[in-house]
Parts: sequence; structure tokens; C-alpha cells
Amino acid sequence: MLHDWLNQPGYVSLFFVSFLASTLLPLGSEWLLVMMLAAGYDPLSVVAVATIGNYLGGVVTYLIGIAGGNWLIEKVLRVSQLQQERARRSYDRFGVYSLLFSWLPVVGDPLCLVGGALRVDFRLFSLLVASGKLARYVVTALVVLSATG
Repeated sequence: MLHDWLNQPGYVSLFFVSFLASTLLPLGSEWLLVMMLAAGYDPLSVVAVATIGNYLGGVVTYLIGIAGGNWLIEKVLRVSQLQQERARRSYDRFGVYSLLFSWLPVVGDPLCLVGGALRVDFRLFSLLVASGKLARYVVTALVVLSATG
């Protein structure tokens, strides 16, 4: 069964497109998800593969934030220590939940980068990011399936 699933190139392509779409590259993955659903691929598998790929791409962006966050903040953006501390307190209080919106175009990838730069707890990061990405793909799948149904 797993062998049959892996032999369908659509799933592998969806994983990689979803992964790359969740990095800082300007890509989208919904188009492939829609095409696969319209072609009759299993909706649960399509949503799961897209979500996992997109989540893992967000993790890579989070790790980039951890590795290069201080350099970006201090050298490129020139944010003072006082400004950083204020931003960190504000983000810790309210902003961490913005990670639920990491699926949004343009702002989603930087949210993951900031999450890494501010060292958001990885478990909380994972919960919020994976939940947001899953919800996006579920809603997309439901819309497609109701339109083609």
C-alpha cells in the first residue's frame, strides 16, 4: 500500500512544492492541491502531505531565524537592545499567536523567521504553525470538494 502511494508522483511533488512555499521563496502550493483534488486524489492524503511539507518548510524558516536572527536584528535592521526587549515582551504576550497566520501569503514566512529569532518555544511554535497550515488546507480542500462534488 505504501509502495503504491509513493509511486504517485503527485504526492512527492505536493510535498516539495508545499515545503518550498513555506520558506522565504515566493511560491504557492494551493494550485497543486486543487489540481490533485480535482483529479481524484484522496483528500485526506493530499491535505496531510501538503500540511506536513508546509509545516517542515516553516520549521526551516524558524531555524534560519534562530541561526541568523541576532545578526539580522542587530546588523541589518539596527534595532537597539531596549527596542528588542520591548518587542520581545510584546511578542511574548500577544504576538506568538500570530503564528497561527503563518499560512498567509507575504507575511507568513517572516512570522516563522521572527518566531525563530525570538526563540519561541518550539512546541508552541509547532502547535500554532501546524494548526494554521492544516486549517488552511482543510478549508481549501472542502471548498474544492464542494465545488466539484
